[in-house]
Amino acid sequence: MTIKENALAFFDACETGKGWTVCKQWCHDDASFSAQADALGEVKSLQAYADWMTDIVQVMPDARYEMLAFGVDEERDAISAAAVFHATHTGEGGPVPPTGKSVVSDYCYYIKFNGGKISHMTKIWNDGHALRQAGWA
Repeated sequence: MTIKENALAFFDACETGKGWTVCKQWCHDDASFSAQADALGEVKSLQAYADWMTDIVQVMPDARYEMLAFGVDEERDAISAAAVFHATHTGEGGPVPPTGKSVVSDYCYYIKFNGGKISHMTKIWNDGHALRQAGWA
């Protein structure tokens, strides 16, 4: 598979809450993760992020994404993706009881590859805005 195919497959599995069990096939075992978002401050591995997304989808079972742009940078062996996350807090769990409030949140991923597998991902996301929409902040 190409890095484009791997990134698209990973993106869909991660964003639909499949977790690390599924996502790991496109990643190095020690793939790192970073984000300048307080909600993800303790998340340092891609495994932890994929599992965090599983938890989000359980709390927001109608979660879905809308891909806005997707680009391959062959020179840097990287992918950039921009999307919008849509979801409503109707499931149990999370920081507060279900609020019934919806989130529409823009975000971007920078995905770095090494040997055809993901070695690092950065998420660019305004978590404060999303958490306020959900009624969590």
